[in-house]
Amino acid sequence: MTLRCLFVDFNSYFASVEQQDDPRLRGRPVGVVPVMAETTCCIAASYEAKAFGVKTGTPVWEARQKCPDIAIILARPARYVEVHHRMMAAIADCIPLGTRESIDEVPCWLIGRERRRENAVAIARNIKRSLLDHGFDAIGCSIGIAPNKFLAKTASDMQKPDGLTVLELADLPHRLHALELRDFCGIGPSMEKRLHRAGIRTVEQLCAANREHLRAAWGSIEGDRYWLQLRGFELPERKTERGSVGHSHVLGPELRSYEGARSVLFKLLAKAAMRLRKEEFLAGGLAIRIRFVGMDKRFERDLSFAPIDDTPTLLKLLGRELEALERALASGRWKEKRHPPLSVSVTLVHLEQRGSVSGELMTERRRSRDMSAVLDKINQRYGNNALYFGAMQNALSQRAAPMRIAFGQIPDTEAEEDAGNELWLKRERQFKVLAETAHREAREKSRKPQPGA
Repeated sequence: MTLRCLFVDFNSYFASVEQQDDPRLRGRPVGVVPVMAETTCCIAASYEAKAFGVKTGTPVWEARQKCPDIAIILARPARYVEVHHRMMAAIADCIPLGTRESIDEVPCWLIGRERRRENAVAIARNIKRSLLDHGFDAIGCSIGIAPNKFLAKTASDMQKPDGLTVLELADLPHRLHALELRDFCGIGPSMEKRLHRAGIRTVEQLCAANREHLRAAWGSIEGDRYWLQLRGFELPERKTERGSVGHSHVLGPELRSYEGARSVLFKLLAKAAMRLRKEEFLAGGLAIRIRFVGMDKRFERDLSFAPIDDTPTLLKLLGRELEALERALASGRWKEKRHPPLSVSVTLVHLEQRGSVSGELMTERRRSRDMSAVLDKINQRYGNNALYFGAMQNALSQRAAPMRIAFGQIPDTEAEEDAGNELWLKRERQFKVLAETAHREAREKSRKPQPGA
């Protein structure tokens, strides 16, 4: 009885939800985008779109070239979260849920006789049947069953869409050899390069490497963990402490200006400050980032200060730092039309529990904290942004920077804003990198001399 984890992965989740809700989209290529603009990128693609080479990170203009019939749909985060909870309930009818990995993934733990292959497979089939019985006929799921969560997640990706893959100890490691290094969780482009430098270019070589070799390749005990996980060991979850609270946003075309970026930054920081207070933290630092179209250089500011959590003080610090960008615009050192802002982010860092820091003595600061507390109560009762700071007006009028869906977390709905039940922090950071890469590649492509020119 080597099987311990059953891992459910919903296929092309965002696009599938759109096809579930609109039968006209079923069987048709679908791309989901964060803003309706040709210069943005797909954050999800249906399997019909993937058949044409459209995937996460594909620019909209390129997706239309590859697949003229593609339907470009604006993301609806609140709906995706609502469906997520309904699907979790359907799975819970078959097996108790584990800690949810993200909005489209959930591990389930097998115990006792459930660990026998035939019983585990029966549970997986019951899950698929339960989802259909709950009406989810357009949202498929792939299920992996294995000795640990790492391998179960890997197995869930081995047969898509709507697959069911079992990996037992007797299947290791040869069943993994057909995979690519990047097929494993935790191996991205930079880690793949490090493995190449360590002489590991195939999964077969990865599986054959000894523990010391992997520890050296990773440069940490993470290499030891990888060695153990590849062999079916179930490792305890690593305890993590929150080190930051932040938000980022890829700007739509209507907000790609200094004033638009400034307004969105103010809104993101106000939202982060509200989360900070709800989780009873104080922040001792602030990181500000702005990326521009056609520029590798970013606007970066990293501030340190005595621990605080009040919105007015944080917004004042942000405004002061943005004055440098405003001066660059006024002097002509920054050409706004040539290099408009593409994405913005704010991150509150150096977090400390509120009770570990002595109370505020300055009257002005106490007033700011009291104002922030009142603001939170009003917005929690009457809806987020019932009251807001004037600098956020432009972002609010364009409905920019709504609550996002992080693939790695499901939020506390009281702390989030706009539609109420939305997520996607980590996913948006990933999308931001994809969008910037797409812009850079498009720019480099346009600079290359065309054949016959």
